[in-house]
Amino acid sequence: MDLLRSLPLGLYLEQPQTWLHKLDPRVKIAWLMSFLTSYSFATNEWRVLLVALLIIFTLVARIPRRVWQQQMGWLLTLAVLVLFIAAISPDGLGVNYQPRLPANEQILTQPANSKNSLSTQHAAQLPLPLTALSTKKYSYVLFHQGPVKVTRRSLDLAVRLSTILFTVIYSTNLYLLTTAPEQITAAIESIMQPLRRFKIPVTEITLTLTLSLRFIPLVLEEVQNLIRSVMTRAINWKKLGLKGAVKVWMIVAERLLENLLLRADQMANAMMVRGFTSPSEHKVQWHELRLKRWDWFAIATLTLFWGVRVISGNQF
Repeated sequence: MDLLRSLPLGLYLEQPQTWLHKLDPRVKIAWLMSFLTSYSFATNEWRVLLVALLIIFTLVARIPRRVWQQQMGWLLTLAVLVLFIAAISPDGLGVNYQPRLPANEQILTQPANSKNSLSTQHAAQLPLPLTALSTKKYSYVLFHQGPVKVTRRSLDLAVRLSTILFTVIYSTNLYLLTTAPEQITAAIESIMQPLRRFKIPVTEITLTLTLSLRFIPLVLEEVQNLIRSVMTRAINWKKLGLKGAVKVWMIVAERLLENLLLRADQMANAMMVRGFTSPSEHKVQWHELRLKRWDWFAIATLTLFWGVRVISGNQF
């Protein structure tokens, strides 16, 4: 099971039990959706703040370093790489950039004749004096050295891409890391209870989701066993050539599919033996969902989170 332990994303941490583990899964779903939705139409400062909050939550929760070091390290490396590539890439505006002010700034400060100059009354109505305008420097191109050019638009796109990449992947991974699969399905079933009025099979959906989450480790185990079986045979891939290599991997894929179907049949037989003929008649209550004091504190903090987002996080 080395493959399951070395996977960087999507695993549940059973021990130690942090305060994130003890929160109600419905509250954690609300926080997860807040991270995924508050990103839209937000400023770059807010996007960077989301990344900082995820890192702070991980450190404050005291998740073991061996768990988050590989996950966060690879994601931060990828995000920084995306930031650098997007920043030096063309911004998509095929225009020649010109400065807002003339090259000779003394033109704005020199007195003009009566025909071409503004009157004293009109000049007094300007929001800023012309001398103040001349002192404010604006440059669309932030850095230009040889073929490398960074503009305001390219930097803005780079921050957007890198932060959304880290936020979407790591927030979801942090939720899966601190929430058991049964808690996830129980929370989704509780949230979807109003859909029963529209005759939507909520129990069947949650049961299918539970079995799917439980089936993922079996798939990874089968893949690991087949890879080990191929490695122990010491196949000379150079002698096989492309056609022979494709034939070998097709056999491996066929064997993988057969093993997965066999595992699915065994799981179905085990459920039938235990009397699980229909999810509505044989419902298993995995967890008793009840909001506690820390859950209410998390809800209050989430309300404050959205208040700050509405007040100061809008881009427009």
